[in-house]
Amino acid sequence: MEIVKGSGFIPGDLLAKINSPADLKLLREDQLEQVSSELRQYIIDLVSVKGGHFGASLGVVELTVALHFIFNTPYDQLVWDVGHQAYGHKILTGRRDNFHTNRVYKGLSGFPKRSESEYDTFGVGHSSTSISAALGMAVASKYNKLENKQHIAVIGDGAMTAGLAFEGLNHAGVENANLLVVLNDNCMSIDPNVGALKEYLTDITTSHTYNKAKDKVWELLGKISKFGPNAQEIASKVENAVKTSLLKQSNLFESLKFRYFGPVDGHDVVRLTKVLADLKDIPGPKLLHILTKKGKGYKFSEEGNETVWHSPGLFNKETGEIIKVIPKTPQPPKYQDVFGHTIVELAEKNLKITGITPAMPSGCSLNIMMKAMPDRAFDVGIAEQHAVTFSAGMATQGLVPFCNIYSSFMQRAYDQVLHDVALQNLKVIFCLDRGGLAGADGPTHHGAYDLAFFRCIPNMVVSAPMNEEELRNLMYTAQLDEVKGPFSIRYPRGNGVMVNWKTPFAKIEIGKGRKVKEGKEVAILSIGHPGNLVSKALEQLIEKGIEPAHYDMRFVKPIDEDLLHDVFTKFDKVITVEDGCIIGGMGSAVLEFMADHYYSAKVMRLGIPDKFIEHGEQMELYTECGFSPDKIVETVEEILKEKKHSNHKTIGKKQA
Repeated sequence: MEIVKGSGFIPGDLLAKINSPADLKLLREDQLEQVSSELRQYIIDLVSVKGGHFGASLGVVELTVALHFIFNTPYDQLVWDVGHQAYGHKILTGRRDNFHTNRVYKGLSGFPKRSESEYDTFGVGHSSTSISAALGMAVASKYNKLENKQHIAVIGDGAMTAGLAFEGLNHAGVENANLLVVLNDNCMSIDPNVGALKEYLTDITTSHTYNKAKDKVWELLGKISKFGPNAQEIASKVENAVKTSLLKQSNLFESLKFRYFGPVDGHDVVRLTKVLADLKDIPGPKLLHILTKKGKGYKFSEEGNETVWHSPGLFNKETGEIIKVIPKTPQPPKYQDVFGHTIVELAEKNLKITGITPAMPSGCSLNIMMKAMPDRAFDVGIAEQHAVTFSAGMATQGLVPFCNIYSSFMQRAYDQVLHDVALQNLKVIFCLDRGGLAGADGPTHHGAYDLAFFRCIPNMVVSAPMNEEELRNLMYTAQLDEVKGPFSIRYPRGNGVMVNWKTPFAKIEIGKGRKVKEGKEVAILSIGHPGNLVSKALEQLIEKGIEPAHYDMRFVKPIDEDLLHDVFTKFDKVITVEDGCIIGGMGSAVLEFMADHYYSAKVMRLGIPDKFIEHGEQMELYTECGFSPDKIVETVEEILKEKKHSNHKTIGKKQA
């Protein structure tokens, strides 16, 4: 067997012959177990040395094989929810030989993406969109008289907790469209699932009544294909069999007018193919409930911490040892861990403080508080809108909720921030993790817009710390009794810059920045962590005999007007630096101030340009957007070369 060109990975004998689902369909049914085994091993081989999401894709290997074996993709529309689990799908749909570029700069996306393949029918990255999207496709196909076209949404039990999933189910139940929802039940999203739906699915799984009814269902289903035009009649009998057998146990999905089938072993690929083939013949909305195990087929992920094995980084596939580079000197902590330890420290002194997160306790480090103070920290499931309004309800009763949501996920709860928090001027402290360019997860996860979309909300304080000490002090300031309204603090993914970060708390005056360095000729204004990129750029500039002034704004709203008056009085050349969108961000606020107060200066704005930035290492993306240290140096040199004038210019990716 030849090594795959450019990757160094050798697929198994059957997998090597599969360049599209059409090749998969040429195999015999009894070969599908081998294909599944080879596909699973290929994912293990690749992810162990390249990194990426792991457990989710292993858990749906058999389902992936069965779906592409039975359905006529891409004519039949297959929609993956979130997309963490779609690695096998990508490998089977023509991307095997370049899958080693997954999540690498300029390589394959870690999520399904319409521009990447016709088999990726819907771009995903955030959860719970699959049912609504697949229903839209199904209704469109019905309108276009494509009655034989199939539409399949694969959604996990974690993603099913979001309101959008229920909205899609509710609508689908009254549309007689050709929709199959596959509920992949593994009791996990990234962290273990929580809430009543999890308990309900567990009840179904363990119900003797349901399992007895299931046998009747599948006995009838096995005969459907033989009945041809009588399939609808048989489907009706199946439906009645379920309802008759379950008089003592109602079914949530049946009540939404879905025909419910299952639960079925999601790792029995042959059984899955038979079930899916039968379900193709049943019209209308259907839900197949399958049971899987995240990380299935790899001993160490099956036996280990499923949260860790969601995205373990590099690991030794033979021993299961996760490979971590141990630095020779102490390293700064992750910003998320500074948040996690600091909220506990504050909560020990302020009994009103609570912590809330939508299904990301380990991702944002609220799990530290959940362990220390389980009655004061809440994982509300994948439900960002609920997290915000739940926090608002707490605030009406005098509590001080810290609502921690990834910046890109906060987009899902914008109306709740406006209507339920800001309009009522409630004291909810929003800690926005993953602010800025998030790296390999790409455009679905970049936190590009929060500075802009929070800046326009009345009553909202919008802040970003340059380092760990400022993060602690902003958190401390926000929870003080004298602060009355909503307060947002955003910080990036990854490590900070301070080894000795656990400094005593100090109040920060709201709306006040600070001068980091005196300088001449040009002033650089930064917000948040990119201030450290500016500091590195200044080291290079000083060596060249150039000494700009540097200001850490800290707040976008209220912006420090005294500082800006000082800047525009002394400097006629100003550069702003932020890891948020240029349109409407901190640089825009500076331009607005300059216009409102009739100052004349040349202003160059560095930040995320008006386009979606793809995936890659953070520094690669900083360079692309024009605010890496080297690019900041180039911009300073450029602005100093040009003659004084009263115009201003905006650059994102070094664009005039």
